[in-house]
Amino acid sequence: MNALYDFFQTDWTEQVDFMLFIYLVAITAEAMSGALAAGRRNMDAFGVAVIAFVTALGGGTIRDVVLGNYPIGWTQHPAYVYLVLGSGLLTMLIAPYMHHMKRIFLMLDALGLIAFSLIGSSIALQLNYPVVVVIMAGMLTGISGGVLRDVLCNQVPIVFRRELYASVSLAVCALYLILRELGVDAGLNTAICFVGGFVFRMLAIRFGWKLPTFSYQQRWD
Repeated sequence: MNALYDFFQTDWTEQVDFMLFIYLVAITAEAMSGALAAGRRNMDAFGVAVIAFVTALGGGTIRDVVLGNYPIGWTQHPAYVYLVLGSGLLTMLIAPYMHHMKRIFLMLDALGLIAFSLIGSSIALQLNYPVVVVIMAGMLTGISGGVLRDVLCNQVPIVFRRELYASVSLAVCALYLILRELGVDAGLNTAICFVGGFVFRMLAIRFGWKLPTFSYQQRWD
């Protein structure tokens, strides 16, 4: 049974409800961000649906394959697929009324990044992987969908070219583990990381925070 499903079926109802909520927020937000990216490339409805699906569920699929966590989550929960496709197609209808599409795109992408990072870390913990693998699983879940989206839309992925992105995922995963070790309640821990990560990402966008770039132009003659 998929670890995410098992995680949602535990007895600690409040944590289950909150994690399920942020998971649904994440796949909806990422599906919409994927649809908007497809729209910027003038794709048809099928293209929009494909990009929405890959963006929302691609990261979790890659994580499960890497961790050997089978069956893949969405294959056991078709409702997630319907939600993702529906969100992507709905975005086609409401996009003309979204006057600040770039800002909305970045906010949706940030929500998905942080939520998926937390979920990926939680699943790796449930599978008893060591700390470094837990962090990498969180980052893989958080950034892979966006990478696939940008590659399929013929763009250099955001993670490689703009403000702090993967670094935000890393910070969220690390904070989650630190607070967990300090004994912070699981629900409160998730809420702190979610809000803190979102604020961090928005500040990075607002002030243009970024890592140093590497440029090497010398020829090897």
